[in-house]
Amino acid sequence: MRRTGQGGLDDLFDTLKSFSRKKDPHAGMDTGNIDGQGGGNSGGSGGGKKPKLPGFRIPGVLLILILAAVYLSQGAWYSLDEDNYAVVMTLGNAETVSQAGLHFKLPIIQRVRKVSKVIMGMPIGYVQETDVTIPEEAIMITKDFNFVNTDFYLEYMVSDPVKYLFASENPEATLKMLAQSYIRDTVGVYNVDDVITTGKAAIQSEIKEKLTNRMIQEDIGISVVNITIQDAFPPTDEVLNAFKNVENAKQGADTAVNNANKDRNEKIPQAEAACDQIIKSAEAQKQARINEAEGQVSRFEQMYAEYSKYPLITKQRMFYEAMEGILPDLKVYITDGGGTQTLLPLDTFGSTVVQAGAADAGSQPAPAGAR
Repeated sequence: MRRTGQGGLDDLFDTLKSFSRKKDPHAGMDTGNIDGQGGGNSGGSGGGKKPKLPGFRIPGVLLILILAAVYLSQGAWYSLDEDNYAVVMTLGNAETVSQAGLHFKLPIIQRVRKVSKVIMGMPIGYVQETDVTIPEEAIMITKDFNFVNTDFYLEYMVSDPVKYLFASENPEATLKMLAQSYIRDTVGVYNVDDVITTGKAAIQSEIKEKLTNRMIQEDIGISVVNITIQDAFPPTDEVLNAFKNVENAKQGADTAVNNANKDRNEKIPQAEAACDQIIKSAEAQKQARINEAEGQVSRFEQMYAEYSKYPLITKQRMFYEAMEGILPDLKVYITDGGGTQTLLPLDTFGSTVVQAGAADAGSQPAPAGAR
C-alpha cells in the first residue's frame, strides 16, 4: 500500500471495491461435469444450473479500522516546543501556532512547517567556522580613500513566521544583501582611523538603525537584533603597523594627560592648604599688630591725660624712664678737655678709642682721673 496523499487513498478505495466484487472461481460451474454424473438435485439432468457461491465482502468495522490506520499514518498530530513556531497551512491559508505542546491536524488537508524563534547569527566578511576573510564582502573603501577589511556579525530573528515563509523566496539572502549595502554606505562616510579605532560604536549604531527601518519596509518577517564589528584592519601589513604606531602614540598621549591630571589633583590641594595657612598667619599677625597699636594708643591717651594734669612732673618721669632704658647700654668716658662730658653710645667707636689709648700708653702716661 502506498502513502501518496489523496492519490494513495483513491488507489486504496479502488482496490477495496474490486476486492469486494471478486467472485469465487468455481461459482457458476456445472458440478455434474466435474464428477461426470448427471444426477443431482435436479433428478439426474446434467444441464441444470448450480447455485453460485457468495462473493467475499469486507466487514464495515474492518473498513473503518483500515481508514483510521491510513488517517494516522498520514500524521494526525504534531508536537511543538518553546523554540519554534508552527505554520499550519489549510488549503492555501496559513496560520501561526506558537503555543508549545501537542497539536492535531487534518492529514492531507493540512500541512505544518516549523520556524525557529531563537536569535540567529550571520557572519558578513568572513567564514565563521574557519575565520577566513571573504575579500568581496570585507574589503571596502573609506571616506579618505583608504581600503579597510571589516568583519561584521549580524544577529536577527523571525518576527512573523508566515511572512518569513511566503513573503520572500530567500529572506536570509535579502537580509544579507541589504546589510552589505548599508555597511558599505556607512563605512564610506568615515575615515579609516575612525573605522579601525574610535568610530566603531557610531558605525554599528548607524547601520543597525538603517537596516531595521529597511526591514520594516520590506516586511518579510525578519527583525534585526544587533550588528557588531568583529574586526577592522588595513589590508596590508605596512599600513597595519602604521596604524598600530598611531594607536600607541594616542595611548601614550592619554597616559601623559592622565599623569598630568593626577599630579595637578595632588598639588592643587597642597597649594591651597599652604595658601590658607599663609592667609591665616597674616590675619593673625595683622590682628596682633592692631591690638598692639590699640594698646599703645590707649597707654598714650592715659599718659596724655596725666600730662595734661601735671605737665612738668610727667615730663621728668618720662625723661627718667627714657634714661633708664638708654643709659645701661652706654659707655661714658670723662676727659679733662675743658670739663666737657662726651657720651659715646657706639661700641665699635668706643673699642677703637680704647685700642688707640692702649697704643699710646707706652709712650705717655694716661690722663689723670680717667675711668
